Amino acid sequence: MMELSEENGSVTHASEAPVCPEPDSFLPQAAEDEEGGLPADFERLWKAAHDNPQDFTCWTDLLQYCEHEGHIPASRRALETFLARYPLCYGYWKKFADLERRAGNNNKAEEVCIQGLQLIPLSVDLWIHYINLLLGTLDMNLPGSPPRIRSVFEDAVLAAGLDFHSDRLWDLYVEWEKEQGNMKNATAILDRVLKVPTQLYNTHYDKFKEHLNSHEPKELLFPEEYEELRALCRQSQKAERAEQAQESEQERPPGEEEPTTPEGTDSKVREQVLLRRDKVYQDNEGEVRKRWHFEDAIKRPYFHVKPLDRLQLQAWHSYLDWEITHKQAATEGGYSEGLESEFTAQPQEGSADVVVARDDHGVRILFERCLIACALYEEFWTRYTQYLEPQSVDEARAVFRRACDIHLTHKPNIHMQWATFEERHGDLTEARRVLEALEKTLPGLAVVRLRRAALERRAGQLDQSEALLMEAVAESKQKPTLHAFYSIKLARLVLKLGRNPSRARRVLQEALEISPNNDKLHMNLFELEVSGDPWASAEAVQQCVTRALSAPLEPHTKILFSQRGLQFAEDYSSSIQSVLSVYEGHQKLLEELGGTKRGAENGDEDPDKFSKGDDGSAVAVSEQAPPTMPQVPITTPPPPMMGTDMSAQAGYGGYSSWYQQPQYGSYGYQNTWNYSQGYYPPS
Repeated sequence: MMELSEENGSVTHASEAPVCPEPDSFLPQAAEDEEGGLPADFERLWKAAHDNPQDFTCWTDLLQYCEHEGHIPASRRALETFLARYPLCYGYWKKFADLERRAGNNNKAEEVCIQGLQLIPLSVDLWIHYINLLLGTLDMNLPGSPPRIRSVFEDAVLAAGLDFHSDRLWDLYVEWEKEQGNMKNATAILDRVLKVPTQLYNTHYDKFKEHLNSHEPKELLFPEEYEELRALCRQSQKAERAEQAQESEQERPPGEEEPTTPEGTDSKVREQVLLRRDKVYQDNEGEVRKRWHFEDAIKRPYFHVKPLDRLQLQAWHSYLDWEITHKQAATEGGYSEGLESEFTAQPQEGSADVVVARDDHGVRILFERCLIACALYEEFWTRYTQYLEPQSVDEARAVFRRACDIHLTHKPNIHMQWATFEERHGDLTEARRVLEALEKTLPGLAVVRLRRAALERRAGQLDQSEALLMEAVAESKQKPTLHAFYSIKLARLVLKLGRNPSRARRVLQEALEISPNNDKLHMNLFELEVSGDPWASAEAVQQCVTRALSAPLEPHTKILFSQRGLQFAEDYSSSIQSVLSVYEGHQKLLEELGGTKRGAENGDEDPDKFSKGDDGSAVAVSEQAPPTMPQVPITTPPPPMMGTDMSAQAGYGGYSSWYQQPQYGSYGYQNTWNYSQGYYPPS
């Protein structure tokens, strides 16, 4: 399906991205006038992939078929679409570049590599492929070719050189400089990689020693270091042979100078070079040992749509925990032997800012590696944005955009977190855009509409908030469950913020015409009436009770409404006759329903039979009664969820669990009154 190497690759933040021209489009567009029809089965496989865009196997079947047929226009079309959906599959970027090169489109092949590296600049394999492409197509006899190759190598090690599996890239860079005859540059590159904790760190030191022993030190070291070490060695030799040096000076003919390279100086210089590098190597070995068991626990560092098991997810979390803690400890402790200063824009060497920059760069690299293997898990994207936000709002926003626009287009929580992020930082326009785009992607997901309405309400746009809920009510008339829910939300907004009880009453009454069996609608209308003037609303309250008793509700719910009507009459009625009349009706209802516990009248209901509503109230729930509200439908199903993506971490607090559980939250009231004092005659 793809090349399974120890490959890592993902998008870094803007300051670390490779230096390459911005593409005019996401991918190179296929020529419209290419000759030849499509292969026989292309349309069938193409349709299967587009009808099931989350089915990775459909896409790979299409790509394998195109490759087998050798049809360039079909392959190009399939690869463009596939990589727009799965850009972390570095192996297919390589196949795309090879396709264009075989077709004689070397410039297009280079564009493909550049665009792939803009999306996954940590991909060591793709960098090597790009460099080999340039080495195979550029005329190295031209004066501009070697500098260009060297520039690409520098971009590569800046973007991916700190990856734990970047050894092949470093080795290729060293060997290329040797081939160019630039031994000093090769030495400098080896010096840099000696400070990077990589999987094959010890082989780099062995290669450095071999490199040093194969050439004269003067050929390998830059003049400053060579002269410094040479002077140090000469001083040591003079101290050891002080008396001999004095005699030699006396016997030397007048005008003859001391030999420029005393016997054995080069050997001493090599010793000093290795002495200095050995300290760097030992420090780096310590860093590798700290990370080794974390790296060993990661079994799949590349991207794949197959879910990771719990142990793999925990391994990434543990590694991130350690790296962040390591950064904090290094910053507080003044640790200064961290990552090579060339990798980040550095202040003066040795300063505290250098320490922070080095270790922060390592944390970011690990996050980016994690977001290859775990690209389909919201929790890691969320964690990365939380890490970046205190440092740079723009960088955190860029991570949200990558997650939502590319990898997690059908996972609502990360989109709602992004909208909350933008609202928190004052960009209401962007917050609105994010939620609107999500609602278009996942139409019918009620929590998104509620978030949009809440955003407008907080922004002071009460009319717009009300309009969004009214639109939702109108669009959901064919779905009684959803219609009832939106109606309740709209009525509460109109009543509590719009101060318009008559309009709220109309909203609930209209909803009851569609859903007369919805006990939540009845209960909210009842609450609206009892919250008004008790003397003016007495008739309306009893009408609510009568309507509920005549509706196709569960027996226990009818008893609850009858009891609430009796409680209201007891508390606010102006005559004992009206109280007794309501009481007699309640007793008659108990007799008609039959088998109902007397405790329902006396207020002795089992507290476990009340379920909390999202307003903090409670309503009685029958143990045998099925949920009255099915899950809110989603007309466009999202892709299979992985991990704990649908947890309650949706940006800020949680709405009621109605849109994640098999029923809505309940809206009702617990009975706390007891009528056992004999005030009414026994039934």
